[in-house]
Amino acid sequence: MVKIETVEPAPVYFDSALIAKFYLNEPGREAVRDLATKAGIVVSSGIAMAEISAAFQRKFREGSVDKVVFDALQGQFEHDVTNGLWHLIPATEALLEEVRALFSQLDKSVFLRSLDAVHLVTAQAEGFQRVYSNDCHLLNACASVGLQGINPISEYPDTQLGLPLRKKSRRLQRK
Repeated sequence: MVKIETVEPAPVYFDSALIAKFYLNEPGREAVRDLATKAGIVVSSGIAMAEISAAFQRKFREGSVDKVVFDALQGQFEHDVTNGLWHLIPATEALLEEVRALFSQLDKSVFLRSLDAVHLVTAQAEGFQRVYSNDCHLLNACASVGLQGINPISEYPDTQLGLPLRKKSRRLQRK
């Protein structure tokens, strides 16, 4: 008799760029949606609220979307946050202190933007070993903080869709 094991999908950590890509009609959108669907739970920092709204506004300002589409994007994102599609982790004072500490010990050769650092520290605090993004600066900084950065829309085989390695999460286990 053959025993068949079922593998439960594991939550993934997306930065804001991938969450925005989930909504925007751009190349890579389907790969992002597939990964989010396979994972079942997508976690990100609470700063995604501001970053994604700003990304939608940039598309509107640049003329990539009209006012009707812009309003629909904002409304759909708000609806999805409210209904738990995205699990956003608050950027607490303690977490921001960890970001400050990260910058104080980061090698000078590492290019890391402040909001990307918030994502990396949030992912670490939630027990993730991998961060999914299509932002080359964030991906390049991952190794310097002990995380694996994966571009799910990359053409390279070692970065294709795959469910993440993950340590035990403090927050998600409490729910």
